[in-house]
Amino acid sequence: MNNKTKATWMLAAALSLMLAACGNERATEPPAPTESPKPAETPKQTESPKQTDSKKPVETKKPTESSGDSSVVPAPPVTSVNSESAKDAKAEKEAKAKETKETKETKTTKDKPNMSEPADKLSQPSGATGAVSDNGKAGASGPKNPAAAVTDGKTKEPPATGTGDRKALSWYYMKKPKGQVPNFPAETKSFTKDMKALWVGTGKKVYLTIDTGGPLGDIDTLVKSLKDNKVKANFFIAGYNVKKNPDFIRTLVADGHLIANHTMTHTDMNTQTDEQVRKEIEDYAKLYKDVTGKDIQPYFRFPYGRYNTHLLKMVSDMGYMSVFWSTAMRDWEPRKNGAEDPYNDIMNNLHDGNIILMHQGSPENIQALDKIIKAVKKAGYEFALLSDIEPPK
Repeated sequence: MNNKTKATWMLAAALSLMLAACGNERATEPPAPTESPKPAETPKQTESPKQTDSKKPVETKKPTESSGDSSVVPAPPVTSVNSESAKDAKAEKEAKAKETKETKETKTTKDKPNMSEPADKLSQPSGATGAVSDNGKAGASGPKNPAAAVTDGKTKEPPATGTGDRKALSWYYMKKPKGQVPNFPAETKSFTKDMKALWVGTGKKVYLTIDTGGPLGDIDTLVKSLKDNKVKANFFIAGYNVKKNPDFIRTLVADGHLIANHTMTHTDMNTQTDEQVRKEIEDYAKLYKDVTGKDIQPYFRFPYGRYNTHLLKMVSDMGYMSVFWSTAMRDWEPRKNGAEDPYNDIMNNLHDGNIILMHQGSPENIQALDKIIKAVKKAGYEFALLSDIEPPK
């Protein structure tokens, strides 16, 4: 190899080495996208939980009510312990399983009772102290099927909006000083003669109404307290409880107590169609007849005190008097002071024609019952059945 050729080869080799070195430098440079996550990692995101913590004090401002001293006494909430337990809700589940698509659409109006609702109505003037719409007792005849509620053999479905006469209402009353009849919801002034309802009687009589939409509680103590004091009470017992303990029902009938219709499944009737409501009531009447051999008394109570004026009229057309109340308490919850709370609740609101609502599932109620009965009698009042109530003059 001559010198010229050797020089050319060495030059070419040197150029190759230089090109290779440049290629290696480019390969080792970090690509720009790998640095993009760095600015996204900001410590500010870790402070977001503090924002939720700062809202905690707001939750403590929810309105709370005393164990019975509140001037406004609402109906029990649908989610309370006086509702059916999961084990005892077979009938309700079966009914829900059969609901049609149209029925489910009506549930858009369903809502849980807001315990603050009655308080909002304090600003509404309500001087109504009337006792009975239709100016008299419920008819002596048994339940009737309302022909007016059916057109061409088909039941009209309630509108999904829940407005007008379908507007969901929840019973409550406003306490007055001891001995005075409370004030009642303003809507009672709009009740017509074909909406048979009562919420307070007259005279020195007290009407003890006992609801069993939930647990039956201490049956033996309950029955004994009533019998020992020679007192007759009015029972609104849900159908599933009638099925659970028919002997209890027969005992009450034998002792002369009044048992009224409280539906089969103890469901908020604002969430049901007319057909479902009618079936709930008619099935109950049939069950009662099967268990006792007697016709059901023509008195009815809406579960949870939840109703609307359309249903109130429909129930009236079926031959029933709807019964609300003028004394109640938060007995779906454990009582802070035990049996003293129901005793004080009733005695501090005792008044003429008092319709007392008491839930059988509250152990404090049953423990206090004997003492309550004796104190009410000592105050000059007589216990009576709803069938004895005197309409206002």
